[in-house]
Amino acid sequence: MTLQRRVCMTLVTTISAFAVLQALAYTQAADPQPNPYHVLPNHFKLPEGRTLGSTAAIDIDRDGRSVWVFERCGGTSQGLACVDSSLAPILEFDSSGKVVKSFGAGMFISPHGIHVDRQGNVWVTDGSGKAAKGHQVFKFSPEGKVLMTLGKAGVTGDGPDTFNQPSDVFVAPNGDVFVADGHGGNSNARIVKFSKDGKFIKAWGKKGSGPGEFETPHSLAMDSSGRLFVADRGNSRIQIFDQDGKLLAEWKQFGRPSGVYIDKNDILYAADTQSDEKTNPGYKRGIRIGSVKDGKVTALISDPDPDGTGEGVAADAQGNIYGSLTAKQALKKYVRR
Repeated sequence: MTLQRRVCMTLVTTISAFAVLQALAYTQAADPQPNPYHVLPNHFKLPEGRTLGSTAAIDIDRDGRSVWVFERCGGTSQGLACVDSSLAPILEFDSSGKVVKSFGAGMFISPHGIHVDRQGNVWVTDGSGKAAKGHQVFKFSPEGKVLMTLGKAGVTGDGPDTFNQPSDVFVAPNGDVFVADGHGGNSNARIVKFSKDGKFIKAWGKKGSGPGEFETPHSLAMDSSGRLFVADRGNSRIQIFDQDGKLLAEWKQFGRPSGVYIDKNDILYAADTQSDEKTNPGYKRGIRIGSVKDGKVTALISDPDPDGTGEGVAADAQGNIYGSLTAKQALKKYVRR
């Protein structure tokens, strides 16, 4: 091989590697961004005598008419209020903000993730364990009938049939089930994939900050092309994978995400409740909005309300945004100004 050919090949390899690196680690200038939304006061209404508990996640049904939340039986984010509670923690709200359905009483330890699939089934993750309960994923019919469970009740592990603090669940259009398994500390840090009938397919990831590693995989979403978006909160990034676990990109521009949601127009909503100058310099807490097609953040809901913004986020077909607050035990609806 001639010297000229070797130089050309080296140059091509270097350029290709740089292009891959740029695609993998896309970033954008940090805050500020415009805020075209405001909070609609007192939208959600609970039955008399009922107190809303800490809520880490929120979702919208396929028709965009119902808002579903999985709250901690009126308790705080630090407690296990559902252990001895008779309250049903899975709540369905209609478009007016009224509770029209509830179920799941006595079944959970620490409600965490929630996802409504294309058939209207409600999937939830129980993120802790006690008294032979917890560390499981449940599939309910819209009426509250248990259709499937994944994991072993009250048992922690990293095998094909056990979890350790599962944070979220998402069902792909073909029915495959993805579980974000782990919530920091000594829990797991992986994504687990199952078939639509609950059979283990594969798992990927481990604790760390490198490509494809996780530090609290807190929330899941999927775009129209089938890419899986993982809110890798502890590493202040979103990691994007194909459905076989191949890492496609890493995005830092959406802050330190606790919740991610992608609507039918491929608009990404990322809820950040932890960024500050010490934890994630250059970023504010709030809900960032942008397109998954180019990764650009176009808006930031930086809420001046003392309640702050939520860990969970979702959006309906009209473009209204919903947030669920963990520490402040509240739900919010944001509408365009």
